[in-house]
Amino acid sequence: MSLLKFESKTLSADAVAGLTFAIVNIPQGMANAILANVNPVLGLYTLMIATPIGALATSSVFMNVSTTSALSVAVGDTLGSVPAAQRTVHLAALVLLTGLVQLLFGVFRLGTMLRFVANSVMVGFITGVAALIVLGQTADFTGYDSPFSNKVLQLLDLILHWQQINWATLEIGLITIAVILGLGLTRFSKIAMVLALVVSTIITAVLNLESVQLVGDITQMPDKLFNFALPSLSAMAGLLPAAAAVAVIGLVQGAGVSQSYPNPDGSYPDNSRDFVGQGVANIATGFFQGIPAGGSMSGTAVTVNAGAKTRWANILAGVFVAPLVLLLGNFVMRVPMPALAGLLIVVGFQSFKPKDVLTVWQTGLTARIAMVLTFISTLVMPLQYAVFVGVIVSILLHVFTSSNVVTVVEFELVERGFPIERKPPAQLEAGQLVVLYVYGNLFFASAANFEAQLPQVNQVRRAAVLLILRGRDEIDSNFVGVLQRYQQTLQASGGALFLAGIAPNVKDQLMRTGLSSQIGEDRIFLEQPQLGVSMNSAISVARQWLNTGKKDRANHHNG
Repeated sequence: MSLLKFESKTLSADAVAGLTFAIVNIPQGMANAILANVNPVLGLYTLMIATPIGALATSSVFMNVSTTSALSVAVGDTLGSVPAAQRTVHLAALVLLTGLVQLLFGVFRLGTMLRFVANSVMVGFITGVAALIVLGQTADFTGYDSPFSNKVLQLLDLILHWQQINWATLEIGLITIAVILGLGLTRFSKIAMVLALVVSTIITAVLNLESVQLVGDITQMPDKLFNFALPSLSAMAGLLPAAAAVAVIGLVQGAGVSQSYPNPDGSYPDNSRDFVGQGVANIATGFFQGIPAGGSMSGTAVTVNAGAKTRWANILAGVFVAPLVLLLGNFVMRVPMPALAGLLIVVGFQSFKPKDVLTVWQTGLTARIAMVLTFISTLVMPLQYAVFVGVIVSILLHVFTSSNVVTVVEFELVERGFPIERKPPAQLEAGQLVVLYVYGNLFFASAANFEAQLPQVNQVRRAAVLLILRGRDEIDSNFVGVLQRYQQTLQASGGALFLAGIAPNVKDQLMRTGLSSQIGEDRIFLEQPQLGVSMNSAISVARQWLNTGKKDRANHHNG
């Protein structure tokens, strides 16, 4: 692969970008593992394994495949009820299944499916995840461990029991946030989180704050860099729905990265191949007990802003994590838990996108309802189920909006120039030719709306309706039913229905359903390369049919 060639002019820049990412994301990887309810060290395994493998396999040159807070929150919800002693086994099975689902999505090229997830749903989901990240830090940030599992209830319980807050713990958390925000305004902004953890760790050690829990109090640095283990097949049995939800979260996040960071040649990455890359990365991570990885917007922003030129930036980022962990292992064990909680609170607030929320809110009532419903479901139910609620809301939103964008217009024919569009008549008149065109979707949900806009027949004698269907490659059975009923109503009053601009596929549908024989083969006109030819031919035949009727009535009257 040409993109993997060592070039001195880009390799040095990629090395700096990779090192920057490794330094910044070691604490964040640990924090994301805490969100997943597992050993903080397991987040580092993901950086070492998933990040370089993902860089090799994705279509996106710059996409950083690493830990993300949204994925970790979903995993935490899934593993929350699993006994602590069994969590690592279940985690390995969950990550492997997640990778397999993502790989299948990519192999079968299902990247286009993401366009069916409405933006309003994604904004609601991302906003809900950001709120969960912040709310989920109450225990580590304050030292008060609520008995409730729901994070909103945990906050309310904390407010009611504020006297039980460990003030030393809270102060370390607040100091961490203050240092991050303060350094964020300086030239040290890129390593603000790292420096904040250093400051908090030093303060905790110097003041000997024994009541403040440290990383080393809940886990120990493993005696070897990697722990290879085969995921338990028995643990996989009940994890498939959760793995599918985690996979979808990762894929949606990855798609957002792909669209935000085009490749160096200006082309946009292939979503399906990015799915493959994320899937392979997670499959490999599953064998080394890491947490799930996905396309990380923040990780990608760090490497790109630090000067990444090729995919070597992300490959080196993962490579640099291992020696840094070996060098800083003892320090990592001394990091205060409230410091990591403060870091995650900052990450959570940074994940809020007020501008996106405002845009959706101002778009309309339908988008507003979809966003709020997804946001609420994210807060009140396990995240893996909230994902599916969001997908269902997207589908219902698509059906609802598509059924309301159907507009029937009449083409008023003029001697010179193009027809003039106007609202169709509410009722046909005797001997009248009405030419209609339809804008919008013609599928089952819109059939009733389309039928309601057709001119009423009401026993009007000898009227002709010409319906132009140019640009339709397929029609729904509900739409066929509407045409059948309208044809029968017209025929009962001596009228006729004509169809123009009919595509070959639509003509086949009309023949298979018997509608073409009911209308009459001579009243169906296939689309032509030149615009207006099919319509003009149909108008000519329709006018001849109307004139023949007039002559017949005149002859009958004279007779």
